[in-house]
Amino acid sequence: MNTLFVTHQGAFARLDGDTVRVDANGAKLLQVPLLALGSLVFFEGASLSPPLMSRCAKDGRDITFLDFAGRFQCRVVGPLSGNVLLRQAQYAAQADAERCIAIARPIVAAKIKNARATLLRSARDTLDAANAATLLQQAAYMADQLAMLPDMATLDQIRGVEGQSASCYFAAFGAMIARDKSEFAFVTRTRRPPRDRVNALLSFVYSLLTTDCASALEGVGLDPQFGYLHCLRPGRPALALDLVEEFRSCIADRLVLTLLNRRQLNPEHFETRPGESVMLTAEGRKILLTAYQSRKQEEVTHPLLQAQTPLGLVPHLQARLLARHLRGDLPTYPPFVPR
Repeated sequence: MNTLFVTHQGAFARLDGDTVRVDANGAKLLQVPLLALGSLVFFEGASLSPPLMSRCAKDGRDITFLDFAGRFQCRVVGPLSGNVLLRQAQYAAQADAERCIAIARPIVAAKIKNARATLLRSARDTLDAANAATLLQQAAYMADQLAMLPDMATLDQIRGVEGQSASCYFAAFGAMIARDKSEFAFVTRTRRPPRDRVNALLSFVYSLLTTDCASALEGVGLDPQFGYLHCLRPGRPALALDLVEEFRSCIADRLVLTLLNRRQLNPEHFETRPGESVMLTAEGRKILLTAYQSRKQEEVTHPLLQAQTPLGLVPHLQARLLARHLRGDLPTYPPFVPR
């Protein structure tokens, strides 16, 4: 299902029969049937009517509010769906250290495999010998981390492997960007706030992906706050963040690299805010959101189902597979590793 992103400052969305109508400055911007939408996302400065909010909650259509930089603010959802026994099984598994490890380990393995695949793909494509050497070297370090993972006996050890592999990955991330380094330099991952244009892009797309994963988990009746790999904290969607790890490189990072290397996003699509934080302009967000929707419509072969499926549907499939594992229908959780 499509997601409607409302980014225009002062835009107001309202219910018009069985459609959503978006107006701004007294003019109609868009009108789309509700049946065509799976969720709505409003950026800071845009709003909606109470009747539209009520209708979406009744239909099970999520509404998410993000700030200018794409950071999550809040979500409006209807009644919890799914069997309460599934959530009971979810909480019981989280209380069992061995079951937490059994779920966290394949998630981290999938993250490392997918990230290595991105590095190796870029190493094959680049014409710069120095960049290729950097990418291959960091991919080799990540292979070592992956080989160590089966021997990790605690969650902290698994998190340590994940952290080391992430450091290797981001040490080589700049080598995958075929742009002038004075315009799109990447030295290290920075968040809250992002300090450069590349980090601004990564943070923005990661936020969108986390929202999609939270919606997928709620859609099958799981609690997005109650995870296994990420520590539990108030207000933190730990299980959604667990699910995101499988998709960071194959969905988010590849999208960012495509937008940069194809010059679809340029320096004028970014602005620096007080505190030296960097964020996308309104036009930059529009370009990215359009590309994100297109990326989710691309089809991939699901490794377990062996069937073609839109990439945007994969988080929903993985949420269902996790639910089946928690119910005892699957002996292990099979993470997403595209071929």
